[in-house]
Amino acid sequence: GFEAYLGLLELLAGRAKYDEFCIPMVMVPATVSNNVPGSDFSVGADTALNAIADAYEAVLELYVARASFAEFCIPICILPATISNNLPGSEYSIGADTAINIIVQTCDRIKQSASGTKRRVFIIETMGGYCGYLASMSGLSAGADISYIFEEKFDIHELQANVRHLTAKMKTSVQRGLVLRNEHCSENYTTDFIYQLYSEEGKGIFDCRKNVLGHMQQGGSPSPFDRNFGTKIAAKAMQWISEQVNLYYRQGRVFANSNDSACLLGMRRRTLVFQPVSELRDTTDFQHRIPKEQWWMDLRPLMKILAKYNVDFDMPIAGKIEHLRQNGTFESRNTIAI
Repeated sequence: GFEAYLGLLELLAGRAKYDEFCIPMVMVPATVSNNVPGSDFSVGADTALNAIADAYEAVLELYVARASFAEFCIPICILPATISNNLPGSEYSIGADTAINIIVQTCDRIKQSASGTKRRVFIIETMGGYCGYLASMSGLSAGADISYIFEEKFDIHELQANVRHLTAKMKTSVQRGLVLRNEHCSENYTTDFIYQLYSEEGKGIFDCRKNVLGHMQQGGSPSPFDRNFGTKIAAKAMQWISEQVNLYYRQGRVFANSNDSACLLGMRRRTLVFQPVSELRDTTDFQHRIPKEQWWMDLRPLMKILAKYNVDFDMPIAGKIEHLRQNGTFESRNTIAI
């Protein structure tokens, strides 16, 4: 990195005294900080930015390149480790539980600070990229009135209906509201836009505060679940790699070119399962880096129920979520699977 550059300068200055330093020298810029003078890019800078997000895509590329390069014919295993919990083939990823705990603790503290202030709505932005797992599950745990995510499209009518719901809520004994927004849920309905809309529409009834949690969601000590999960999944992965090496060892080298030798180790229904990356390709939205189907989406209607929206259970599979009208009656705007 930059220290190597400084060291090279010292060696050049020492040539006047020491002939041993009078040799050809070349420096390759290699630092995630990308801060070496004389080079626009450094080895490792782009990798540091995209390591977690591109790990799955990188293994797919290595798998495809096996046809041209025998060096890639080795056992490969991906471990899901991202707070966004957006990898296909696994219901949970290492770090997601810790991030949810941090978000919920922060929401609890914000709600506690509002206990002495009536008629206040808090709008909190969470991370997660295009995946709404953090906003949905932390919102359900923290007792949010609504959470906006990319997977569940919403419009200005939905926003207005949520404002009317909070307006009616301020007439009850619980005179505070909590709204969560995933960072990439909408290109136009930003956190600032929602904050200004709620502030304007709720003027005289409630006031608003906003909070962008930011990278504090990525820090802190791991939760007990993440510690145990990380230990178990790493041990199982190393055991699998050892078995694969013994299986594909032939004539002094390892040559593994089958589909099941490049896998993602994920949790499916409380079971650790090895899944070939080639089979997960069709279940992935590579543009937004999320699975096409996500199990936690079925839990989102519970947030509406707990927030005391009116819910119609006449249909056996789908429940119609009804929003408050301004005059106090109800209006059905969308249908959500329950």
